Formats: sequence, C-alpha cells, structure tokens
Amino acid sequence: MTPTQLDPAARIHGSEVFDLAQSWRGFRINKMCNALSQAANRDAFKRDEEAFMDAFRLAPGEKQLVRDRDFQGLLAAGGNIYFLIKLGVVTGNGLYAMGARMRGETYEQFLATRNDRGAT
Repeated sequence: MTPTQLDPAARIHGSEVFDLAQSWRGFRINKMCNALSQAANRDAFKRDEEAFMDAFRLAPGEKQLVRDRDFQGLLAAGGNIYFLIKLGVVTGNGLYAMGARMRGETYEQFLATRNDRGAT
C-alpha cells in the first residue's frame, strides 16, 4: 500500500515555510547568524552588537528583531532556524528558551510542556 502524501500546497497555520523566497529575504540575517559559528565573531557580537549587525548590512527592522530577540519575527523575515540557533546561543537563549519566546510563554511554562525536564 502506498502511503498518502500530504498536499504540498497545504500550510500549517502560524508556521513559516523556508523556501527560496524566504532564503533571499533573510540572506543578511542568515549570513550574520552563520558567522557566529566562529569564536572571534561571537566575541565581536558580544562586544558590540550594533557594529556587528552593521558589518552585515542588516536593515533597521532586522536589527530591531535581533535587539528584541524576536526569533518568531526573524523566522518571518527569512531567518533559517538552524542559523538562528547560533544567535540564540550567543545571546543566552538556547533552543527551549527560543521556543518559549516564540510561543509567548515563560521558559518555565514552556519547559512544563516538554517530556525531558532537564533539557535546556
């Protein structure tokens, strides 16, 4: 029996599909976040976020999303979750803290919904 394939045009309400258009929209954000893979860049970001964002020519709205740690907004602006995790970690927001912020919950509220209570 062949499994039923989901309709590729179907969208999950409230989710962002990372496609080519999103990739181009978020190019500056993703390039900056990916640079945080290197220790020297993480140090530079921590020293002067504004200068670091300027070096990647982030638009004013993109900069505000970074300042606000608005991960949902960064996703909507074309950010790739795998790159945004780098920003999250550098700013003290691990994956679960990012998830909590994206759901509008406190870290503790979000953690209560997880099966592994010791995760961060």
